[in-house]
Amino acid sequence: YVESISVALTLAAKRRQRVDPDQELIALGASNIGAAISGGFPVTGGLSRSVVNFEAGAETPAAGAFTAIGIALVTLFLTPLLFFLPKATLAATIVVAVMSLVDFSALKSTFRYSKGVFAAMVATIAVTLVAGVEPGLVVGVGLSIFLHLYATSRPHVAVVGQIPGTATFRNEKRHAVVTDPEILSLRVDESLYFPNARFLEDRINEAVAARPDLRHVILECPAVNTIDASALESLEAINQRLEDGGITLHLSEVKGPVMDRLKRSNFLEELTGQVHLRHYDAVASIKPELAGRALAEPRGT
Repeated sequence: YVESISVALTLAAKRRQRVDPDQELIALGASNIGAAISGGFPVTGGLSRSVVNFEAGAETPAAGAFTAIGIALVTLFLTPLLFFLPKATLAATIVVAVMSLVDFSALKSTFRYSKGVFAAMVATIAVTLVAGVEPGLVVGVGLSIFLHLYATSRPHVAVVGQIPGTATFRNEKRHAVVTDPEILSLRVDESLYFPNARFLEDRINEAVAARPDLRHVILECPAVNTIDASALESLEAINQRLEDGGITLHLSEVKGPVMDRLKRSNFLEELTGQVHLRHYDAVASIKPELAGRALAEPRGT
């Protein structure tokens, strides 16, 4: 299925067509059920055959029927003439067709953009050349899953401050912002789930230890699309640990679906602070003079 959907998406992109993976799975499943009860071979979408068909100008599924008719006629009447044809001739035909899918420039651009993705791409190519398409796809998918889990297990967490003259908050390492030693504003740029739940705990504990005057922690959550059970337990532990240290935990810019799930737990009842619609509202509720002064300052100061 992975090989079939991969070649389907690649060829569809060349003609700006849409592929429905669910329908492809249903079609392959139904085909294999039919093959199973009729004694046929397992059915899948072949990479080389699909590309040859595509390069020949096929537009509809009828091309497969015409191909089958052509193969039947050749098998019945032209086999003696093709018997001594070198297999390299067929191989050359397939290689020439498949070469249209090879894009060496993607290696260079991917290397500049992400070294990890580049490594996964090179490994997939190498395994495909040595062991075949199926092992190559397995390696590529496996490495992609590993890279995703590794990247999301260490999400980007930025300390943010208010940009003077605005109600906008940005990373203090990238912008000139207004902050307060009693308030720690953290923006979490990833959904919270079991691989990164402990990372957030450690990040907050580290920040709290480095700020002896800290009284409030505000988690800004515009990029948090989900919070699973493990992350919820971590938030509860963070809330309890901060409360023991005399620090109040607040949330801001929590998305509706995430808020709906939090309401089904006891977390909001145990939260020492409040949930605010905007991060500016959270800061203003704690220190109105700080937010108002920063809003009144001209930008760039």
